[in-house]
Amino acid sequence: MLLYYFALFILGTLIGSFLNVVIYRFQTGKGLGGRSMCMSCGKTLHWYELLPIVSFVIQHRRCTKCKSKIAWQYPIVEAITGLVFVALAAKYYMPGATLWQFLAPLLFAVFCMCLLIVISVYDLKHMIIPNRLCYLFIALTFLNLFISPAGITVPELWHLLGGILLPLPFFLLWYFSDGKLMGFGDIKLMIGIGFLLGIAMGIAALMIAFWSGALVAIVLLFFRKKRYTMKSEVPFGPFLVLGTFIMYAFGTCLVQLFPYFSL
Repeated sequence: MLLYYFALFILGTLIGSFLNVVIYRFQTGKGLGGRSMCMSCGKTLHWYELLPIVSFVIQHRRCTKCKSKIAWQYPIVEAITGLVFVALAAKYYMPGATLWQFLAPLLFAVFCMCLLIVISVYDLKHMIIPNRLCYLFIALTFLNLFISPAGITVPELWHLLGGILLPLPFFLLWYFSDGKLMGFGDIKLMIGIGFLLGIAMGIAALMIAFWSGALVAIVLLFFRKKRYTMKSEVPFGPFLVLGTFIMYAFGTCLVQLFPYFSL
């Protein structure tokens, strides 16, 4: 079993390496094809310089030619994606289930989470949530409600209402503050989160997002006073993604510990 999860982690890091390419090239006019290269000197990278996490460590975080530093984003995204693969596989693993019963929800979950990883890192780098990626996430989570041949069941109806009700208070906050207190991209992201998690789990994800965001903001203010002040902007998208992943992957366990999550 450990070998199975280790293989999934390695697969996840490889996908994470691809996600880094998407993050770097998205909306730059560059396609996803072509060889990878050093962003400082333009050196074409060999296969052994592209091994997820390993190459970063062996090369001591530097390009082998120009010695410029490689961003921490690359191994972090690769490691996170690997851990996401393991967590989602553990969530959907059911002894005796057919391959399709296991793969269908897993592939959907993996695609959604990879999309959210790209959105969150892009938001961190550019302080904006890309519309195309956000709309794709909304479309996927909405269409997923109708996959059952029996139509919309009662739990799925709550998920449908979650996509409407979850972002509503924040839309009103955005509208009456003329966009000063809340970014509209975060609100659009909440629509997909509501479709994915439903109302109760969606609210729990928002609580985690606000708590973790507040904690990070306090840490930044305390330890990096010269760069951050009370007026500094901190992107909220990554915290929304964090809360969404925690509730999606571990929500069942959390409901058992904190039953109010299921209300």
